[in-house]
Amino acid sequence: MFKKIMIANRGEIAVRVARTCRDMGIASVALYDPTDSTSLHVRLADECIQLTPTPGSLYYEEVIESARATGAEAIHPGYGFLAEEPDFIRACDAAGIVFIGPPADVVELLRDKITTLNKASAAGFATPPHSKRPFGGGEIEALRAEAEQIGYPLVIKSCRGGRGHGTRVVRSPAQLENALNQAQAGSAAVFRDAQVYLERAILPSRYVEVQLLGDKHGNLIHLGERDSSIQRNNQKIVTESPAPYLSAEQRAEVWTLALQIARLFGCYSACTVEFVVDEQGTFLFTEIKPRIQVEHPVTEMVAGVDIVRSQIRTAWGDPLTIGQDDVLLRGNAMQCRIRAEDPTNHFLPSPGQIGLFRQPGGPNVRVDTYAYSGCNIPLRFDPMFAKLITWGRDRPDCLNRIRRALEETFITGIQTNLPLLQQVVNDEHFEQGEYTTEFSRRPLSSTHTPEIELRDLAAIAAVAYALRSGAARPTQPEQLRSGWHRSSRIIPG
Repeated sequence: MFKKIMIANRGEIAVRVARTCRDMGIASVALYDPTDSTSLHVRLADECIQLTPTPGSLYYEEVIESARATGAEAIHPGYGFLAEEPDFIRACDAAGIVFIGPPADVVELLRDKITTLNKASAAGFATPPHSKRPFGGGEIEALRAEAEQIGYPLVIKSCRGGRGHGTRVVRSPAQLENALNQAQAGSAAVFRDAQVYLERAILPSRYVEVQLLGDKHGNLIHLGERDSSIQRNNQKIVTESPAPYLSAEQRAEVWTLALQIARLFGCYSACTVEFVVDEQGTFLFTEIKPRIQVEHPVTEMVAGVDIVRSQIRTAWGDPLTIGQDDVLLRGNAMQCRIRAEDPTNHFLPSPGQIGLFRQPGGPNVRVDTYAYSGCNIPLRFDPMFAKLITWGRDRPDCLNRIRRALEETFITGIQTNLPLLQQVVNDEHFEQGEYTTEFSRRPLSSTHTPEIELRDLAAIAAVAYALRSGAARPTQPEQLRSGWHRSSRIIPG
């Protein structure tokens, strides 16, 4: 087994990998940016290397040189951009360093979203209608003609895809040009590639992803499915497993489809096959993420499998320790992404120093985070700094637990999206499992505001009003009115 692994990522996933390395008796090396020096992964790793940020650089040479200098035998990319950079994977191979993930050829193929869709479609798998070529800058007329052929509504996606960047939904021709400019600008800023493609938007729909694990010996298993339909700005905020609306037959169907598609592309290690589900219940393949995902803890809670440990073992060359018949999916799990942003002010990022961070606890509650009381949330990174995950024996049990856990979570010093998450999990449509990808476009309706809570809020408001009113009318202390301070200045005669 590896003796030392470098973690080429930051944040909560770096903490997650460092802890698994410690559990396995493997030394870990953390990389960090100067603005991120207070992050928990820097404190937990056995060694730390500070990177010198260079605009437009993905640190290929510096990361590999750091791995060599520290004696790291392998690099775990987390779910950062290096996880899907075939040039970086090839550079690792050339340096004799094991990349923990699929090989460069597989990653390169899956990064080409149009080729991936075309190959899956040619093999007989259902896919959304999509453009057959990418579009760069200055091709608005060609793209407009393609859009008319595909039909509205449609979605503009970055050819590099993933993470919601460079993705825009277009519901009418009048929105196309503005959405195109935004999508290309977002894609260029994040991926250094402005090329986009079009895909027919299935509205309303549901977003289902199947977690897979594979090894270098041809073994491939699924760990069930997750639903990630509830999103904001094309990024998932609430995920649960299993998907509450699927029948047993549909669930078996999507598992089989995911395994077949992954084998078509030669996937192994941890990967996720993603689908949209239309109103008729048809599964339409959209893409494969050849890396661990932000939502992996949901699957771990339901399947009882350590996905990061499996990644490390299969990268070493070991076969999977379990087969498909050994996978036992139990209960329900939910995850909320906690982000440093202000829901009351257009979701503006809220970086800064956390004052107090009180985490929830109790049975079957998990918090993945790089933050703690006094930690700094940097401006230049994604505002997500924690994930709250709960498990229950069934969906109502899990839902009650995540509601309680969100209420227990207390964070000062920065603004967070906790109020939004509480509204989501208390929404009647979410409670009934009847939500779709259109969930965020309608007002949230909460049916869970108990009378006792309203009473407490009224009392808090009354006390706050009294304190504020008292502070506005300054009074002179009794000691000053007695004259003792004036008498003390009298000089004896």
